[in-house]
Order: sequence, then structure tokens, then C-alpha cells
Amino acid sequence: MKKGLFLTAIVCIGLSTASMAQSKDGALNIKYRRSSLHTILMESDNFPRKDTVIKAYNNAPFPDKYNDHTIGAKSFNPKQYSVTDEERAAAGKKQSAAGNMLKGLVSQSTAGIVDSAAVDDPLLINKYFKEARIANQLVAKWFNRQTDGSFDMSLIGERGSYDATEMQANIAKGSARGTASLSDAGEELIKNTFVVVSKMNFVTNEIVAAKVRDAAKAQAANIKVEILQQTALKAADAAYEKAKEGYSVWTTSYLYKLVWNDSVAAVFYNNLWIDKANLNPQKKEAFDNSDLFQLEYVGDEKATSLVLFSLKEKRTEDQIVTLATIRNIDAVFAKLQKKYDEFKTKTPLYTGNPITAKIGMKEGLEGGEKFDVFEQTIDPKTGLTKYVSKGNITVDKKLIWDNRYNAGEEQVAEGAEAKPALDRTTFKGGDKYYSGLLIKQIK
Repeated sequence: MKKGLFLTAIVCIGLSTASMAQSKDGALNIKYRRSSLHTILMESDNFPRKDTVIKAYNNAPFPDKYNDHTIGAKSFNPKQYSVTDEERAAAGKKQSAAGNMLKGLVSQSTAGIVDSAAVDDPLLINKYFKEARIANQLVAKWFNRQTDGSFDMSLIGERGSYDATEMQANIAKGSARGTASLSDAGEELIKNTFVVVSKMNFVTNEIVAAKVRDAAKAQAANIKVEILQQTALKAADAAYEKAKEGYSVWTTSYLYKLVWNDSVAAVFYNNLWIDKANLNPQKKEAFDNSDLFQLEYVGDEKATSLVLFSLKEKRTEDQIVTLATIRNIDAVFAKLQKKYDEFKTKTPLYTGNPITAKIGMKEGLEGGEKFDVFEQTIDPKTGLTKYVSKGNITVDKKLIWDNRYNAGEEQVAEGAEAKPALDRTTFKGGDKYYSGLLIKQIK
């Protein structure tokens, strides 16, 4: 997946709000700390237009409210791993014969979209994480690990506006845990590192419609009254004709979070840290083989997009499939953000009067959603970042930015009046807010 254009996540440690700068064209560039994200595609069996779907996934813009924490591996094949009954039982997913039969029926009726292996996905993902040491790779990227095993604080300094040299010196002196900046970096940056593993399928609606039609006709065959039977058969055919057009994109995304706390940080800084001045082959090997770093499961969400083709449509079928695929990805991310508080992003206000921010339909906004407004400050007692509530605001349903993929290329129905293009969403909530305050959606 190529990198999207996104703001660098930096907040000046001594400032009370997100830092701001004026660009040459007058636009306000607001820099703030973000959560970090790595995305992985869980490969699926062959399905219609698979190559187009996978290409669209890989080329989709990176979610611009997160730091791009890509570590190289972008996909894995679950068939390289297996799950035993003992492992299912240990994970609390022991399957009965009836359960297996039900999964088979569901898979059959949806043309394989809901496959019998789906229940094993979290176990397969965990096996992949462990074998590929994904958590170790995420930590290695945070500390800019080199081939000789040495670390530095350059990326953390860049993303958090810390003095990287000073932080590195404190680690070397053995006073790492006593410095507020290192603790703050752990809480604000490293701790908020996520991995989203997505599994996608793309299926012709005709296949599913045919399965449903055949099942309906089988039931109709049991009707004893001929006129009622014929009515049921005609209804099954009519439903099939209506439902068979186009395709559907199905996505299930699993959300994981890097475990980073005081005890993990202490072991890392004290036992595994290496810098250029103190290379240590034993510590390098210890990090490579360490099981200290883990990813914890947060939850999952599903999204489905219907793809219909029209003779009036100017796009090619591949373009329509690509559009549906990328919007499906955006939809499942929006669902994850709304459902799991730790995955929600903070977004800076773009202007205070009117109240606007650079989020919109891609983030699932429909109008009426409420957001908390925060001012970022430094706690004078601890030296750690804290967020002070300043109130809440509500999305104006009449002024929502359509920032979905290729929204600017949407077709306007013949005779319809084109709406003026928006480049931000407007909120209601008073006149006490200003650019740089951070907002976060309320459940």
C-alpha cells in the first residue's frame, strides 16, 4: 500500500496546544501527535476479480490520521499455518459437530464468503505474529534499529518533538525511567501503535442470488397447493433477477495493539538497548529472540459494499471495483474507530469560527455526531502530556465534507444541481474554540 499524504505527528512538549504553521498558500498546517499504524492483508482463496481487489487494497491511500508505521510485510498466507482442536479449545473456541455443519451451510449459501476457516482467523493471525515477530519489528522501527542492532531516538524525537540526543544520553546514563520525556513518549507514541489485519473477498452477486433462489424453490416444492407453489416459484425467480446484478466486496478487519508499559520499557532500556557507542552482539541476539514484545487483540469489524454496473456509468468495471474496494476499507476503519475508544483518532480543529475540521464521510460522519474538544497541556508535576476538556461540538449534517476516495469524480445525476465542493466539515458548538484544539468522537 503506498504512503498517503499525512501530517507529521509532532507536538512541542512545552506548548499547551498543537503546533501550527502557515503554508505559502495560506492554508493552516497543524502538527499533532497521532497513533501509529501498520496494515496487513490476510490472503484469501481465489475469487472473482481478486487481482483488481488486491491491487486496489495495496494502492489505497494510507489512513491519514495515523503515522505510517509500515514494517515491510504487507500480507501473509494463512495456509502456511494450521490450528489444532487443542488450540481451539485453549482459546475457548471448541467447535461442536453441529457448529461445523452450520458453518458449512453458511459458507455454501454465500458462495464461500463466510468460510469455515474464518473462526480460526485470530488463531492463525497470532501464529503469524509470533513466527514473524511482528511486535519486535514494530519496536525496532520505533527505535530506528540498524543492521548492527543499534537503536536511536530519532523517529521518536521527530514524531513527538522531543530532544532525541538528550533522551538517548539519559538511556546511556541508566536514568531512562526517571525522565519524563521517555515516559511521555511511551504513553503518547509507542503505546498507541496498532496493527489492522484485513481479510477480503469479492464475489458476484449472481452466485449468492442463485443459491438463495435455489433454496427458495426447494422450499416451494413442499407447498401442496399448486397456485401457491407457482406463486412462490415466480417470487424466487423475481428475487433472483433483482439481486443477481453486480458484485459485493466483503472485508473483515482485526485490530491489535502493541503492549508497551513501564515493565516492558524497563526491560528494553536496561537489558536490550544498544547504541552506536556500545555495540553488543549478545544484546542484539537477545532482542532478535525476545518474547518480551506482544500484540494484544482489541476487536474486529466487518463491512460490505455493493457494486452495481450501469450502462450510463463512465468508469470501467475495474475502476468501479477499485472504488468499491477502497471505500470498503475506509468503512471498516470507520467502524473500528467508532467501536473501540483506544483506536479513535484525535483531529485538530482547522478553524474556530466557524468550527471546522479535516474529517468527513470517509470517517463515517453522517451528521449529528458529537465530539469532545481537548486542549493539550503539560502536567507541571509529572512532565507528562495531558488533555483538558474544553467542551463538545456536534457535526452539522448540512456541511459534511465528502472526503471519500475519488469523491470529486462522482457522477451528477442528469438534471440534478451540483453541490458546492467542501474541503472540511463544519460543527456546531459556540465560539470559544480555536485552531489547534483536538477533537475526539464520543461514542
